[in-house]
This record gives sequence, structure tokens and C-alpha cells, in this order.
Amino acid sequence: MLSGADMIYIGMPVPTFAFSLYAGGDIKAVPDLRGKVLGVITKGASSDHASITLLRQHKMSQGKDVKVLYFSRQQDALAALNQGIVSAAVLSAPTTLMGRRLGFKELVNIGTLKFPYPFAGIAVRRFLTRQHPELATAFLKAYLAALKIVHEQPDVAKRGLARYLATKDPEIVEEAFRTLAPLFPKVPYVTEEAIRAALSVTDHAKAGSADPKDFFDNRFFKELEGTGFVKDLYGGH
Repeated sequence: MLSGADMIYIGMPVPTFAFSLYAGGDIKAVPDLRGKVLGVITKGASSDHASITLLRQHKMSQGKDVKVLYFSRQQDALAALNQGIVSAAVLSAPTTLMGRRLGFKELVNIGTLKFPYPFAGIAVRRFLTRQHPELATAFLKAYLAALKIVHEQPDVAKRGLARYLATKDPEIVEEAFRTLAPLFPKVPYVTEEAIRAALSVTDHAKAGSADPKDFFDNRFFKELEGTGFVKDLYGGH
């Protein structure tokens, strides 16, 4: 978007970092990473932004206090942790389960800290919101119905997870569901705070002068709530 893409957020199903920091036994707390190497996934991606935000909370920064190694996949970061190449790694479910199976411990569940961030968003071309708003509305109705299943029918949601994770391991499915389900709001409005947070950790030249309000449009969810769709979906609650 900062580079001119004709995109806009119309929803934010996961408004915070869905990551955990995993480490070996010699690392007891985040400050113990001073002078150590941290593994994250792809420079500029959400894993990188999570590490920047977490380190900032402890008055630390990448490069100055902690060296960072970037990997293309979660499994590669975990392998580096297992081989002692990095002292800690920012992992997401279900790789977190693999980490515990290898004997590593969760140092911080970053998701529970509720840092505002657009970890998972629903984005569309801006022209579609102007020329075909009914498509956006129809999609979001279906999405809200799916979120209701996550909150009220976990067994159905887990079957979907198993299918799309392509696994029959019930512990992997449970790990992914247990980690992510609590992060989904019933109506996933985009927040200005989340966009501002993303702008604060990107190194794009235009980030500093950008207005967070230019990146999202909440009118579709407002309309769905205003028409009673959400209330009816949840049986009037």
C-alpha cells in the first residue's frame, strides 16, 4: 500500500501477533538474549515485526542488542534452534508444538501481550469497494459466519484445520486451534492502533508520514451491525 498498491483493509481477523518466543534452557527471560542470536522468519514480515516489538518492550533492539538471522520457513528457524545456531526463535503454531517436542520452552506467548498489529487482515482492491460493494458485503457475511463456528463449534473448526494443515495429528490441530481461536474477535474491525503499529516497525520511506486512517474501511462491518445481521447471527446476543 505504501508503494502505491490499490488495496485497502476491510477486516482484521487477528489483530495481534500470533507468535511465541521459544528458547533453550540457558535463556530464562527476554533480556538474556543480549549478545545472542534470534531466529525470525523473513525480514519485514510479521515474525520480524513481532521480534522488534517484543525487544522494544525490554528496551532492546535488533542489531544493537540482539543479532537476527532470517529464515524462509518456520521449520528452518526451529532447526537452527535445535542445532544451536540461534539461541531463540519466534515461532507460530503448530511449529510451537514441534519446539516443545524437541525440549524447548515457551519463553513468551507474544499473542497474550495483545500488541496491536494486523497479523491477519482481509484486504481488497479499493475499486471493488466503490464499484462492487455487494461483493465485499457478501464475503464478510460468510466470514462472520465462519468466525461464529470458531467460537461456538470448535470440533467443526478443528476438522477444517486438519484438512487445510494436511495433518491427522490431533495434537497439531489442537495446538493451532488453542493458539489462534482466542485471538479472533466476533466482528473483526480494523483498528487505527494496529495500522499505526505496523507503520512504526516498517522501514519503508513513506511509513513515517502515512496516515493510518488511509489504510482501512470499516463501513462494511458497521453496516452489517447496523442492519442487525451480526445480532441475528448470534441469536440476538
